[in-house]
Amino acid sequence: MKKLLLTSVALSGLAFAAPAHADIDLEIGGFFNGYGAYVDQDETAGTESNNFGLLRHSELHFGGETTLDNGLTIGAQIEVQIDAADASAIDESYIYFSGDWGRVNFGAEDGAAYLLQVAAPSADSNVDSIRQYIQPFTTNGGLTPIRLDYDMAPSGKADKLTYLSPIMNGVQVGLSYSAETDAASDLVGGIGLDDQAGDIGATYEAAIRYEGQIQNVGVIAGAGYSHGELEANGALTDDLEVWNIGLDLDIGPFGIGAIYMDDNQAKNNSDLETLVIGVDYTTGPFKIGASYLNADVDNGVEYDRYTAGVTYEYGPGLTFRGSIQQLEQDSTGSDADGTALLLGTKVVF
Repeated sequence: MKKLLLTSVALSGLAFAAPAHADIDLEIGGFFNGYGAYVDQDETAGTESNNFGLLRHSELHFGGETTLDNGLTIGAQIEVQIDAADASAIDESYIYFSGDWGRVNFGAEDGAAYLLQVAAPSADSNVDSIRQYIQPFTTNGGLTPIRLDYDMAPSGKADKLTYLSPIMNGVQVGLSYSAETDAASDLVGGIGLDDQAGDIGATYEAAIRYEGQIQNVGVIAGAGYSHGELEANGALTDDLEVWNIGLDLDIGPFGIGAIYMDDNQAKNNSDLETLVIGVDYTTGPFKIGASYLNADVDNGVEYDRYTAGVTYEYGPGLTFRGSIQQLEQDSTGSDADGTALLLGTKVVF
């Protein structure tokens, strides 16, 4: 009996010693993008690109939130890239706090300049939108495509603090601070090293966005600015500076938008100017779109990309997508181009 009582007391002590946990139900979601691509592109002597390939991009998302009696909402989000170099990799990992006063994010997440950025209409949001998840062309010496999108994320997923204001009369502002931008310094452990030649240290971001209705026209307008501090001169000599401005108009079933971004690409010492114009038309479950992107790098390379396509929603979170894309590369002393036909589907779960 004595042993039984002692055991009961010990178990009771363990129960009381167990750490409390937040009353949050775990939610699991994500998406899968799968495409077949036919590509015809210029090649150099001695290289040959495949004409047909299968492309995919998928992520898993884990998260949950709870709202306290005082109205404060607390949540966490973790996103895993399943297809990153054929091995899973954490893309985002952060917590957030929100209320009538706005929202604060803490952790590895995009900054305010991206979260409030305006996107132009696209032919296929996976192929020619603010982030390009599906890239059909291959670098073979003839055509050397770079990542042709216009997401304003100079600090990447570096750990940061972000504040997003509540929306007032359609206007929202955001501020972000990343203490250490370059992942190379994060890898040394702890809070990282300072004054490393060629590293971008603290990055500051500010953005503003407006969404509203002017007569019968839906208006989305915004701008953002980012500044990253060069820790010490090395191969790099300039601070990182990026800014963008965008406008998107919706007139009935029609949409039209234009985006301009300037990135001094301090890590590459080559300024990149990007201009995007997009249009779309929605009728029932179909959306027909087209876009033009010009990316001009001051090292003598310029890209022009033309994309047209259609998206069909065949169920909640389920879409079929088809598009055709023409990419033209103008380099000092040589030009190249390629055409890609893409057919695919996106499943959001």
